[in-house]
Amino acid sequence: MVDLFCWVDNHLPKPEKKRGRPSVLSDAEIITLLLWNTIVLEQKTLKSLHRHTRVHLMSAFPRLPAYQNFIAHCHRVLPQMWDLLEELCSDAPVRIVDSTMLEVCKLHRASSHRVAKSVAAFGYNHQGAHYGFKLHTSVSLDGKICAFYFTPASEYDGQMLPELIDHTTKLAVGDIHYGGIVMREYVHEQFGTVVLTKPHPKQKRKIMMQWQSILLDWRTKIEAVFDRLKEHLHLVSSFPRSINGYLLHYVRILLSYQILALSCVS
Repeated sequence: MVDLFCWVDNHLPKPEKKRGRPSVLSDAEIITLLLWNTIVLEQKTLKSLHRHTRVHLMSAFPRLPAYQNFIAHCHRVLPQMWDLLEELCSDAPVRIVDSTMLEVCKLHRASSHRVAKSVAAFGYNHQGAHYGFKLHTSVSLDGKICAFYFTPASEYDGQMLPELIDHTTKLAVGDIHYGGIVMREYVHEQFGTVVLTKPHPKQKRKIMMQWQSILLDWRTKIEAVFDRLKEHLHLVSSFPRSINGYLLHYVRILLSYQILALSCVS
C-alpha cells in the first residue's frame, strides 16, 4: 500500500492552497484507498471499502472521515483518477477493439430505474437485450488498455472506432461491426489505420493471409480483458446512486485493472 501511495502521490499535481478547513485525508490517500481495495480485496461498493478501512486500517488512516464525507471526497478526486487512467493508456501500433454492455439494473427493472434514466438506454447483442451503458475499448496484444469510451447501450460499435485509435495505431482488429467500408476509409484517411475484421457472413469468398488469420484469433484477448473487469473486479454494478457514482465506479475499476496489467511481468 505504501508503494501504491507513493506512486499516486508522485503522479498527482501539487495541490493548490485553498481557504477553509482542509480535508481530513489527502487526495492521494483517498485514491490509494480506492485502488488498494479494488485491486487486493476486489470490493464492490464504497460502503464496503469505508467499513473495511474503519475496521482494519485505522492504524494507517486514523483520521478517516465519516461515510458521507468520505463519499464526497471520492467524487472530488474523480477528475484526477480520469487523468491518471488516460496517462496510463498504452500506445500500441496494433489494437484490438470491441465493446461490452454495462447493465445498470436487471432488464425487468428497467422501466422503474431512475438513477441513470437520463443517459442509459436499451442495447441489443447476441446475448439479448440490455439496459444501461456500453464500454468501448481498445487493448494491446498483451491486454493493456489503449483507449476507452462510454456511451449509452444503444450506440453502434462501428461509429465509436475513431475514439479508440489515434495516429500511432497502424492496425485495428475487430469483429464485423467495425467492417463498414465508409468507416474503414474514414479512419484510414484520418489516422492512417488499417481495419482488419472477419468477413461478413454474406461474403462467401474472401482471400485471407496467414498473418491476418493469426491476428483475428488474437481478438479473444479483449474478451479475456472484459472477463477480468466484469467477473473479478465487478465492473458491472447497480449500487451507485447517481450518474457520477457510476462514472466513479467505472473509472476506479479501469484504473485498477490498468495498474495490474502494467505491473505484470511478461
